[in-house]
Amino acid sequence: MAVLSAVAGLKNASPKMTEGMIVAISVAILVCLFAVQRLGTDKVGYSFAPIIFVWFTMIGGIGAYNFVKFDPRVIKAVNPKYIVDYFLRNKKEAWISLGGVVLAITGTEALFADVGHFTVRSIQISMCTITYPALVLAYTGQASFLRKNGEFVSDAFYKSVPHPLYWPMFVVAVLASIIASQAMISGTFSIIQQSLSLGCFPRVKVVHTSPNHDGQVYIPEVNYLLMLASIGVTVGFRTTDKIGNAYGIAVVFVMALTSSLLVLIMIMIWKCNIFFIIAYVLVIGSVELTYLSSVLYKFAQGGYLPLAFATFLMTVMFVWNNVYRRKYYYELDHKVSPEKLKEITSDRNICRIPGLAIFYSELVHGIPPIFKHYVANVPALHSVLVFVSIKSLPISKVPVEERFLFRRVHPKDLNVFRCVVRYGYTDVQNEDESFENMLVEKLKEFIRDELWASQMGSNARVADEDQELGEGIIVNGENEDKNQEQQEEEVEKEIEAIDKAMRAGIVHLFGENEVIAGKGAGFGKRILIDYMYDFLKKNLRQTDKMFHIPHKRKLKVGMTYEL
Repeated sequence: MAVLSAVAGLKNASPKMTEGMIVAISVAILVCLFAVQRLGTDKVGYSFAPIIFVWFTMIGGIGAYNFVKFDPRVIKAVNPKYIVDYFLRNKKEAWISLGGVVLAITGTEALFADVGHFTVRSIQISMCTITYPALVLAYTGQASFLRKNGEFVSDAFYKSVPHPLYWPMFVVAVLASIIASQAMISGTFSIIQQSLSLGCFPRVKVVHTSPNHDGQVYIPEVNYLLMLASIGVTVGFRTTDKIGNAYGIAVVFVMALTSSLLVLIMIMIWKCNIFFIIAYVLVIGSVELTYLSSVLYKFAQGGYLPLAFATFLMTVMFVWNNVYRRKYYYELDHKVSPEKLKEITSDRNICRIPGLAIFYSELVHGIPPIFKHYVANVPALHSVLVFVSIKSLPISKVPVEERFLFRRVHPKDLNVFRCVVRYGYTDVQNEDESFENMLVEKLKEFIRDELWASQMGSNARVADEDQELGEGIIVNGENEDKNQEQQEEEVEKEIEAIDKAMRAGIVHLFGENEVIAGKGAGFGKRILIDYMYDFLKKNLRQTDKMFHIPHKRKLKVGMTYEL
């Protein structure tokens, strides 16, 4: 809508400019806009910041000029009596016109996304000192212009621009529309990132474009889909009228939903006085519901678009979150118990072959059921087993010493370890570090630290015994030295076994889980799991691509989960 309305100014400059040409130019601008998103919000923002300042200065200045030149008496419009008279005089038409009036405040709903990019104070200062005054002057100036030129009501913006400033204003307007679109794109990326962290959206690639600001992200898949959707709407609607109806419904719904959620916060978190909450609902709620009823009147004239998009996205999020939780709880309920793991690793019918096997799963505690399924079909285990869970943290970089968290699953002779790997959003992108080498080195450090911890505990225990026995200090010290030497020998043997296993080869095992509805499931559940979730999963970005693991050392183990 912003790009189309800006480019439409070419009609005033050349009568040869057709609607099709305007749409084509708008599509070209949109393609360029989405193409530069990969550069990052900060770089795009720094490039556009001076332009948006010029935009507000120009519309504010032109508004003040028109206000003085045409009819300064429009200042009387601040008197609320006129809006009351307007509704009494026009009744239903006045109520319908609210759907167009609300477009004057569109764009403010994008402020929530900017909180991830800027400080709250900077947004407050810019809004109160530049944005709001400039908009008030611009609309006041257009109202003054229309008092003398009522025939130009459909194109008041460009008609009210003084002729010498027409082309500069056109260029700045196009650039400003690009910036407005940029704010909405950034907001979309922020929403998807939050949905991912809550497990409410399928896996997509999130690129953090700034090492200093966590909220500045770029999502390639969403960027391309959003580009196709924007081009489709532009080509399909062709004018700003229907897009305006769609945009109005989206904006007012956002405001109404935000106010509803704010009421819950006021009740449950802030513990506000009930009379204050009632007053808020009566004042703010009545205004928003009035505007909402007005924009819904234009549902058939393009207003259905945002509701259709919302229905589609909510369906995708519901399907993914519902089945994802079912799958996770299934793994929790069917994880391999410590007793069963010891039974498997001690089974003489299962041979132990040299090498190091890394099993990947989403479980942080316990052994995933895919391991039992693997052993049942391949009765052989590597000499060293490491169960790895990958966890992403919303920070730039995790210190190397805190990235790998190990614990021993069973006695030392079995060489079975559990590891949680924690990554920040810039760690995974570092291809110079070998994930395998880092994991093995940290595993060795864990084994040595385990010895040090046991020695500290043993020394403390011996010291207590020595204080009680008095004369047994030397004897106990000699025994302690012997125990320490034995423990060090065991650690060196274990580290040597790990080095030997690494030289024999490392295998990365990933669970290829097929999720199906269980026996006796209803028709709705089968559609949800067997078709909708299956379609989403087949089009996901695979986890095994995160660490650039060579294909020749990768093994996928298939297993069916009946939910």
